[in-house]
Amino acid sequence: MQQDAGQFNNLAQNDIESITVLKDGAAAIYGVRAANGVVVVTTKKGRANTANTINVDAYAGWQNWSRFLNVLDNSYDYMYYRADAEMNGLNQSTTITREELEKYRAGTERGYQSFDWKDFIIQKNAPLTSVNVNVTGGTDKLTYYLSATRLDQNSVLGREFKFGRTNIQSNVNATVAKGLRAGMMINGRIETRDNPGVPQADDYWLARFAILRNTPLERPYANDNPAYLNDIKHNETNWAYLNKTLGGKYKSEWRVLQTNLSLEYDIPGVKGLMLRGMYSYYIADHLLNNHEYTYNAYTYNPADDTYSRTGGSTNPWREREQVKQINVTTQAQINYNNTFGQHTIGALVVAERIRNQRLRNWIHAVPSTNVLPLIYFNTADTYDDTDDRQARIGYIGKLSYNYANKYFVEAAARRDASYLFSPDKRIGYFPTVSAGWRITEENFMQGLLNSGSILSELKLRASYGELGDDGSALGLPAYSYIEGYSYNQGIAILGGVPVVGSRDRGVPITNISWLKSIISDIGIDFTLLNGKITGSADYFYRKRSGLRGVRQDILVPNEIGYSLPDENLNSDAQFGYEAGLGYRGQIGKVNIDISGNAAYTRQKFLNSYNPVFFNSWDQYRNSRENRFTRTNWGLEVIGQFQSQEEINNYPVNIDNQGNRTLLPGDLIYRDLNNDGKINNFDERPIGWGVGAQPNINFGLSIGAAYAGIDFHIDFSGASGYTWYQNWETKWAFQNDGNLNTIFLDRWHRADPFDVNSEWIPGKYPPNRFNQGGHRNYNNSNDFFAHNVTYLRARTIELGYSIPKSILDRVRIKKARFYINGFNLFSFDNLKEFAVDPEVTEENGLQFPQNKFVNIGVNLSF
Repeated sequence: MQQDAGQFNNLAQNDIESITVLKDGAAAIYGVRAANGVVVVTTKKGRANTANTINVDAYAGWQNWSRFLNVLDNSYDYMYYRADAEMNGLNQSTTITREELEKYRAGTERGYQSFDWKDFIIQKNAPLTSVNVNVTGGTDKLTYYLSATRLDQNSVLGREFKFGRTNIQSNVNATVAKGLRAGMMINGRIETRDNPGVPQADDYWLARFAILRNTPLERPYANDNPAYLNDIKHNETNWAYLNKTLGGKYKSEWRVLQTNLSLEYDIPGVKGLMLRGMYSYYIADHLLNNHEYTYNAYTYNPADDTYSRTGGSTNPWREREQVKQINVTTQAQINYNNTFGQHTIGALVVAERIRNQRLRNWIHAVPSTNVLPLIYFNTADTYDDTDDRQARIGYIGKLSYNYANKYFVEAAARRDASYLFSPDKRIGYFPTVSAGWRITEENFMQGLLNSGSILSELKLRASYGELGDDGSALGLPAYSYIEGYSYNQGIAILGGVPVVGSRDRGVPITNISWLKSIISDIGIDFTLLNGKITGSADYFYRKRSGLRGVRQDILVPNEIGYSLPDENLNSDAQFGYEAGLGYRGQIGKVNIDISGNAAYTRQKFLNSYNPVFFNSWDQYRNSRENRFTRTNWGLEVIGQFQSQEEINNYPVNIDNQGNRTLLPGDLIYRDLNNDGKINNFDERPIGWGVGAQPNINFGLSIGAAYAGIDFHIDFSGASGYTWYQNWETKWAFQNDGNLNTIFLDRWHRADPFDVNSEWIPGKYPPNRFNQGGHRNYNNSNDFFAHNVTYLRARTIELGYSIPKSILDRVRIKKARFYINGFNLFSFDNLKEFAVDPEVTEENGLQFPQNKFVNIGVNLSF
């Protein structure tokens, strides 16, 4: 059944039998949301005529952040580098004195001590536990697989941040009569997130932000007394209040159940003809309760040993959200598969209907107290009610032919209809065709395939398919083809009477239909050394036509109050290569399993409907026609100023102020158009694409087993994408906060208090205090751009299985103990910045990858 990535991530790993990725025309059979490929997840099933077996997999582990930005944890260092940065300002002055610095260096007086916020916020070795118990077996009439999994996980942000999930899985298949089979699959989960009620439930962001925002001068508690929250510069990032006692309570609960019922019947008298029906019912209930408390912050008065309330929060937040999601899928199939001599013929006809409904209500209140958890009518100020319904229907036909296991041909077609489009644009037709040739089955190859031959099998294949997409790539709002009004658009006072407003929905979008993906693939599969070595290689090309766009060159008078509706105007393409190679064999008594893969992908715009350009520069800079996507523009840095004399004599106006704001170490930009000044006309494409879509991906898996000992390690890596430093990773003391330690390696004066002292070279320009608008930082440039390459150890596992001769004495079929780790280390070029190589946020504050170490046991009875 079609599910999203969130449902896949919530499956219990022990219940997964196999995962297959389909990216060519073979994905067409899986429905209207297969245009970007399909991940086919098969859950475990029982096997016929096998004994009842109970399997247990249990582990306990610890987790830590893999890598996160480093900041100053010493008040002396903070004040020293702040004085240095303030002296680099235009006024060349600072209020910090040498005498003050000495007090901070000593750190003994009140107000001159240090506090390490990063150590205070991050809890090391956060625990997690998981237990899975499953029962499997079968007779000639019945097979079954029953499973239950419980996962409990604490966060590195503290013991009060908890996650728990219980999964159940049941796959039962039975032969109820001759030629008649029935199946039932049940998948369910109960999931709970129990956290303090932090502002807007943004607990993970605030923790990371606090590390960079709070300085070592500030302390969480007034006079270090835990009974009094300290009134610091930014109280919302004082992690001391982010607990259930002071901050409030947040709880999110999911209850999900999916049931698939299937019935198969072999038609008597017609060999290979089968009827199949399937009904799937998915229901999910979500309940969210969030209560953010008011709280007080205090300042300690040492003169009389008292505490004064000088801050805090007087804005409580109370919300409750209830969601019910119901997805119903029905399928009817006619399947034919038969062999006549060397000819194998297959046919499939499928009718599918999908109906989804999402009911949501959300209420917000301003409670009068932190004590009562109920929402009263007189405290509620916002209520939102949503009923979102979706419907899709599709018909699929497929024919396949195989001659002598040598030639393979398959053709399929879909007719799909979606609720998102107007009635005359609702239906789309999408054909696919594929062919394969197993060359090693040809007579002229048989003489080459003797026992000493290197080549064992060789197959060529090709496919072409058209798939429809009505999803996020198209981004079409529901019912956008209907004209009318949007209600509840604010309140106006007319004649002293409050009137609820409405708004015209605008021009209906009636001329949009399916986004079409045309996917071509050419590949080769081969086997060498009698199956010891296997490999494959592919070239693929995907063209998407019908992306949304607006005819911007058609002028519509502003007086009309409307803009033109979107149409299927634009197109793009994604193409690339991928290959895989594996070895499975023995070296002495050691079983070896090694495999690797690599892929190269680029994406570019093809047709992009643009407005009329004003000039050649405008077209060069802003046209997307036949250009790679995710192109970034910036200035080229050709060096750094080495002295004030060089700045004074430099002919190009770098800062548009006659270079008066520049200091030794500041960046020198290339004057690309030689007009004597630096502006956006000097920008050019720099770096690769930004974000989580690298152009190059690769992986390596190594496994070995000997005498009950097994070892496995998986690596994954990427290259061909760019990370840009910005905000906290680009500006010193960003947002009046702490200093990222990468900026210690900067150009600076030998004596920060003496403007005439010698300049000491460093990597970064001289620090300025909270001056993001300086010319070093207020533009995109390649000095702060880094093309990333990494190889991460995803999984490392070492296990030991107790010999069967010992287990037989205690009636245990299998006992294996293991230790494993996830994301333990990586080889990359971003370590100096203390950011994760898979970073997508320029400020480096995204939640980093967790490192896990687990100790567990597998038992079978």
